[in-house]
Amino acid sequence: MHNHHRLDSDSDFSSLLSDQLLLCVFSKLPISHHLATSLVCKRWLYLHGRLVRSLNLLDWHFLESGRLFARFPHLTEIDIARSCIRLTPNSGVLVTFNPFFSLPISSTDDDLSKIELSFPPDRLDQGLQLMAQKYPNLRRVAAFGASEYGLASVGDALQELELHCCGDMSLKGVSGCVNLQAMKLSARMDGFYACVVSDIGLTILAQGCKRLLKLQLCGCEGSYDGIKAIGQCCQMLEELTLQDHRMDGGWLAALSFCANLKTLRFRSCKAIDSSPGLDEHLGVCPMLQVLHLERCQLRDKKSTKSLFLVCENVGDILLRNCWGFQDDLFALASICRRVKLLYLEHCSLLTTGGLESVLLSWKGLQRLMVVSCSNIKDNQVTPELASLFSVLKELKWRPDTRSLLSSDLDGIGMWRKGGKFFTRLKG
Repeated sequence: MHNHHRLDSDSDFSSLLSDQLLLCVFSKLPISHHLATSLVCKRWLYLHGRLVRSLNLLDWHFLESGRLFARFPHLTEIDIARSCIRLTPNSGVLVTFNPFFSLPISSTDDDLSKIELSFPPDRLDQGLQLMAQKYPNLRRVAAFGASEYGLASVGDALQELELHCCGDMSLKGVSGCVNLQAMKLSARMDGFYACVVSDIGLTILAQGCKRLLKLQLCGCEGSYDGIKAIGQCCQMLEELTLQDHRMDGGWLAALSFCANLKTLRFRSCKAIDSSPGLDEHLGVCPMLQVLHLERCQLRDKKSTKSLFLVCENVGDILLRNCWGFQDDLFALASICRRVKLLYLEHCSLLTTGGLESVLLSWKGLQRLMVVSCSNIKDNQVTPELASLFSVLKELKWRPDTRSLLSSDLDGIGMWRKGGKFFTRLKG
């Protein structure tokens, strides 16, 4: 009889492997498998924590207790905004401020104003200081209600910062983030929270963060002086987004100081500039490539004309869900002579004739996308417009669900080359 040595079914063969080898194996797995494998045993849970680089913190006590640093020792990105907020009684409605920050809210206006820090500000400062000590390689932070002292401790290694419910004086702490390249500053959101960021805060930000490449201002006040300071100090700025801004009249002319600005976005703005001033004083953004307007009210002719004058060198124009954008306002876009791409979506007041008048004035147009614009009709496409379609490099024509042209384009795959569609029609 031979003795057969059987291995215990409960033996952990992974114990024979070093941490480094297991980390190498785990790093090759799809992210969707990480959660399941981390639950196999405590060792695997710890090792998976070492692979995590980005985290959305929901429980502030997890940070204060030190478990955050033991569980995830190598974080470079952390969003603590949600963990800082005290929630009022709510109806279960979920509101998302951005991809990283969402919370349930009440259906009554009185409750909406009660979103605030769930603990004293000094505890938030201490938490930020602790994060800076434990994560010296921290590259991105998102926070709610941070003060000057807390932000000052974050460190000069930070490259991206997102601040909600932040005022002028808090921005003094950001001046130490000399390597900051991207910043989202949300001062105010109606019904949720309200702080004031004026020219003072914009100037502090501009003078302290001169390496900014991307800047997003949400609910910020200010005027010509604040935007001018940003343009003069942040000479590397390439992307500027203004969301629901409360700028004083005349601020638009300061954009010409942003000499390297390549992308300009407006989101949810009730107006562009209430009093833009004389056309000859506006100036031009010389390097601008993209103008993007989304969910904006474009009803004022003077304001719209001033915007296109400042952006007259732009190559790509994207308009989505813009209210009040009629033919006479769109006609002002012909000021921009270098347009190569036009994207229109849910601009329901724009007609086929209004579209054609501008398109035929753009000699360099190469790409056109028209989606869900109900007043633009196939049967109103003139031979001149059809001829333009035939030479475009890219055409996407879906003005409404009944568009015969769009169904034909689907059938032959003509989204990349306009000429193929019209050649087939002639045959």
